[in-house]
Amino acid sequence: MAEFLATEGVSHALAEIVKRAQERLVLISPYLKVNSRIKELIEDKNRLKIDVRIIYGKEDPPPDVVDWLHSMTSVRTSFCKNLHAKCYLNENEALLTSMNLYEFSQVNNYEMGILVYREQEPDLYKEILEESRRIERNSDENPVITAMGYVAEKPPKYSALDPTRGNTRPDPQNPKAGSCIRCKVAMPTNPTRPYCKSCYTIWNKFKNKDYPENHCHACGKKHRTSLRKPLCRDCFKNYPEFFKPRPAAAPKA
Repeated sequence: MAEFLATEGVSHALAEIVKRAQERLVLISPYLKVNSRIKELIEDKNRLKIDVRIIYGKEDPPPDVVDWLHSMTSVRTSFCKNLHAKCYLNENEALLTSMNLYEFSQVNNYEMGILVYREQEPDLYKEILEESRRIERNSDENPVITAMGYVAEKPPKYSALDPTRGNTRPDPQNPKAGSCIRCKVAMPTNPTRPYCKSCYTIWNKFKNKDYPENHCHACGKKHRTSLRKPLCRDCFKNYPEFFKPRPAAAPKA
């Protein structure tokens, strides 16, 4: 059953949720200033290519946090204008708490929280997971979008094999300027290969063709997509060569 936690228990549970994440980690907090312990744990998840989502709001992250976020390839950030919830979850546990992901809260404030285990409370865990996904869908994804609406550009990453591939937005006037359905990095349009190299490496660990992503591969607009369905409805009709109808089955004798 769900477990009540006071200040020290909340801090410990947060660290354990990050540490035990094996597939996906979601951190929802209006304020984003992470202490050194949580930073180390998130960096370890990044090295293991675990999918980490951080959703924040209220105020701009400090410059050092922005630089830190930009240094990791498996961490995605979103800005939610009206965010006030604090929720931290991996694939097996969820923590609902008063504590922000902010080092002052973890040191100086009295906090409370409820820890929910998926195995013991599957229905409650599912409700928390679905609400976290709703918040994520209503957030603006970018490397870092601040409370003032300023987009902090992530330095381009160039490959020796493809020097044209950088972290830029696709040009809607150029049909060859597609984007990764997960991170929106600019890349050649090929609906059969809608992930950039970095995001494909993460996806390939689980190979779920219906795993929900956030962008159309062709136009880059925010849209619920997947490897199986990488295009929005408007773009789907522009790429018939990639989606040929299956031949009708031969009639049975």
